[in-house]
Amino acid sequence: MSMEFTGLKEKTLVLLKPDAIQRGLIGEVIGRFEKKGLKLVGMKMMQLEEAVLREHYAHIADKPFFPGVSQFMQSSPVIAMCWEGLEVVQAVRILCGITKARSAEAGSIRGDLAMSVACNVVHASDSVETASKEVPRFFKVDELYTYNKSEFEHVYTEDERV
Repeated sequence: MSMEFTGLKEKTLVLLKPDAIQRGLIGEVIGRFEKKGLKLVGMKMMQLEEAVLREHYAHIADKPFFPGVSQFMQSSPVIAMCWEGLEVVQAVRILCGITKARSAEAGSIRGDLAMSVACNVVHASDSVETASKEVPRFFKVDELYTYNKSEFEHVYTEDERV
């Protein structure tokens, strides 16, 4: 079984960061994705290790602030989720808001629930290409579920479900 990243099978990674866990925002954040009509296909709580963080944040691993990011991301468990849906990467990015939370639009997760760049509640894949690398970094194929989500007929038109 392979992971598909097109159409209704497009997948994205969302991590609930330590600040979300510590502040009791798990249900609030998950509820926003559910209310949008997205399909949760994988979820687990995990303690991140340095090696995973170095790979995940390879684009900043050589920056002087990386040790602080790594320490923060290891300060408590995170919740890794894989969401599925039509153009789900873009939809999740809009729901999350921009990285600098204090400047994020009101109504977005970060705009409503955070003030920081690092302590901004969630990480979300920034492109389909990135998602295709991040999802397998956090989930094995057998940890993702395929099932019919009956509400999809009320979330997408028939042509979008094809």
